[in-house]
Amino acid sequence: MKLHTDSYDSYKKAEGEWSQTIPSDWEEVRVKDLFKLVTDAAPANNEYELLSLFSGIGVKPRKDMEARGNKASSTDGYWIVEKNDIVVNKLLAWMGSVGLSEYEGVTSPAYDVLRQVKPDIDPRYFAYLFRTETAKKIFRKNSRGIMDMRLRLYFDKLGAITVPNPSFETQNSIANYIDLKANQIDKKISLLKKKVEIIDKLILTTIYQAVTRGLNDEVELKDSDMLWNDKTPKHWRTARVKELGELVLGKMLDNKPGEGKALKPYLKSKNIGWLNITNSNIEEMYFTNHEQKSYRIKKGDLLLSEGGEVGKTSYWESEDKECYIQNSVHKLTLSKKNDSRFFLYQFYAAGKVKYFDAIVSFVSIKHLTKEKLSRIVFSQPELEEQIEISSYLDERTEELSAIKRKVEKHIEKLRELRIAIINDAITGKFKVSKIGNEIGGKHE
Repeated sequence: MKLHTDSYDSYKKAEGEWSQTIPSDWEEVRVKDLFKLVTDAAPANNEYELLSLFSGIGVKPRKDMEARGNKASSTDGYWIVEKNDIVVNKLLAWMGSVGLSEYEGVTSPAYDVLRQVKPDIDPRYFAYLFRTETAKKIFRKNSRGIMDMRLRLYFDKLGAITVPNPSFETQNSIANYIDLKANQIDKKISLLKKKVEIIDKLILTTIYQAVTRGLNDEVELKDSDMLWNDKTPKHWRTARVKELGELVLGKMLDNKPGEGKALKPYLKSKNIGWLNITNSNIEEMYFTNHEQKSYRIKKGDLLLSEGGEVGKTSYWESEDKECYIQNSVHKLTLSKKNDSRFFLYQFYAAGKVKYFDAIVSFVSIKHLTKEKLSRIVFSQPELEEQIEISSYLDERTEELSAIKRKVEKHIEKLRELRIAIINDAITGKFKVSKIGNEIGGKHE
């Protein structure tokens, strides 16, 4: 991605790790020379607004985001936060969990609260700086802990990090510019995300209509035996899953070698998506020769998630790729009078309207057991009509999915542009005018 910009008059070699060079009139100072660690504890029975730091969102009142976490029973002793304080999640700072507070309130002592030590600092500039990809690398290197899950960035380390420090006017101009550009890009992304949601709904509507009503709008309908659909074509039969073919639940995890065992790749529920297999993070476990025959996946098999997000269904397309199933996945091998892709779409429709969820909703840990799945009723038109419907859906869903991929690609490019603009502005790669709403060049 090329950024066409006007640069500063001259540059010098940077001492810190943020970039190789910075504008010649910029300073480099330690974080602790700009911000102090604040540990002002809230009194008992206080009425301060409870604030939390949410990844990708920033510092927000917990009451506005309550569905995202548990509410604290008491905020006695929590750190007092003032407007324009920077809140740092010590545990996740290396993943970019830093935010500028636009509110007054209190936050958990699990966070560090940084407050500017003098007035000629624009904390917005440093909040942006602390969320760059470069910051994540620097923070990770300065965090302490034996593994990623236990890494913590304490203020003694954060405070010693050297950062670029342009003049207050430049900080202000850069922050204004980023606020403006990031807001413009975020609005575009939001609109494109809504477009993706519309496409997803259209895909579901198209599939649902075809697998519950067929392709003939004038066909006579009857009351359906399926609990997730009220009407179905009069000439269609219904059948329980166990009558459609052979249903197998995968093998329990086995990491112990032994005679007659071999390590084989397997799919778990996380690998099963809506219509597609996720091939990332495929692991291996041991299978005996007999188990290999039972649990190996063959072309045309349907794979359904038994746990997690129950009912996700995928289709195995490979003719010769060797793979097996773990006990969080069902394998359905349909009889010859049934079309795999027709039932793939039918299971997708049932899953997306939350029918599988409804079946397991009364238990604390959701599992779509083999017994429950085998009893579920689905439509079973004649094979010729199944193939006609699935062929239509293959073509139509691919058309819609192609549009969706283009929109998602556009979203990804906008995200990359947002990152590039912030990183280059914050490190002086291009010059921002003092009013902050214009730039000496153009980003494309």
